[in-house]
Order: sequence, then structure tokens, then C-alpha cells
Amino acid sequence: MTPAEEPTGPKSLLAQRFRGFLPVVLDLESGGFNARTDALLEISAVILNMDEHGTLYPEETHSFHIEPFEGANIEQSALDFIGIDLESPERDAWPEEIALPEMFRKIRKAIKAHNCTRAIMVAHNAHFDLGFVNAAVDRCGIKRNPFHPFSCFDTATLAGLAYGQTVLAKACQTAGIEFDNSSAHAADYDAEKTAELFCGIVNKWRELGGWPLIAEADSETPS
Repeated sequence: MTPAEEPTGPKSLLAQRFRGFLPVVLDLESGGFNARTDALLEISAVILNMDEHGTLYPEETHSFHIEPFEGANIEQSALDFIGIDLESPERDAWPEEIALPEMFRKIRKAIKAHNCTRAIMVAHNAHFDLGFVNAAVDRCGIKRNPFHPFSCFDTATLAGLAYGQTVLAKACQTAGIEFDNSSAHAADYDAEKTAELFCGIVNKWRELGGWPLIAEADSETPS
């Protein structure tokens, strides 16, 4: 973020809660496990918000099907697992160099709205997703990546602590979040369920006294 883009107004409760970072929940589907060589095929981001009581909730989802980059490796076993048909006329895939800047534009808009400094990725096994995003950013020569380059919130770790479950489906079920296994492994569905899980954990922690009272947070906001 350039000096001209540094936040100058009062921070929202969301910005106060996460030290000036905007948590954005992300999920992607790929043609394998190697972020540098394997295709990015789907990506979805859920932008979060916080109400006046300090309750975190999913606000909007942005999803894109992605065209494999030139020379990308795609494992058939990966396609079989996630159920993607690359030849489907309904896929409506975008090139990486168009889809990622469009998604980043929406994220930067939310960063500005909350007077945050940048976004921080929330994902299930987050370093996998962060690695693919960083590799695509490098490939496309994108200069303004809104995400922190290495820090993230991993809901696999958080759910292991909160619920004793690290698999997304089992963690959601334990948390009382409906999860349809037949809809899993689509980036939009998994991102939205990850967002519900993350919000649930953060909100429960607040209820247990793990974040300063809203009255204390409000006192830090300039009038």
C-alpha cells in the first residue's frame, strides 16, 4: 500500500479486532499440489463484516472459474476428485491475469471501507491456498496483491483447537454448521463453509471474553 493509500480515518470494529487487517476467506481448486507448476482452476473469496455488537459474519462471495495458464500441469486424479470438467461450456472460465485483478479490486474496496491496511487470508490449510495465490500473482506480474504475503489464519488449526476436528466437513458438523458432502470441493461452497466456521470460532471466543468488550473497543475510535 502506497503512502497515499494509508488509512487516515477511524477504524471499523472489524479493523480494530484484527489489528488493521481485513480477514478474507478464500478457497481454490487446482490441478495438483504444486503451486508453481499446477493449474489454478477455481477461486472464491468471501468478504466478512462485523455488526455493531462485534459479531463477525460473511457478507459477500466473489467466485471465478480460471483458465489453466499456458503449460500448466493438470492431474486427472485432481479433476476426478474435485469434479471439474474443463470442457464444459457452462464453465465460463477467465484468464488468471483478468480474474485475479478483478477479485483483488473487490477486496481492496472492502479494505478501504473498513480503513484497514491490507487483507489477511483465511483458509482451510491456508498455506496451500496462499501458495497458489502468490504463485499466480508472480506469474501474472500483478503489483498490487492485497493479501499479506505470508501471514494467514488457518481454520484447520483453529478448528482443531476449538472442536478437535481438522477436516472441514467434520469441523462444520461438530460446530453445528450444515455441510453437504456432495457440494464440497467447489471453491464457492468450501469458501462459504470455511467463512461460517471462522466466524463461528471468532464469535464464540468473543462470547467467552477473549476479545476486549465492545465498549472498550469503541473508546479507541476517534470521535
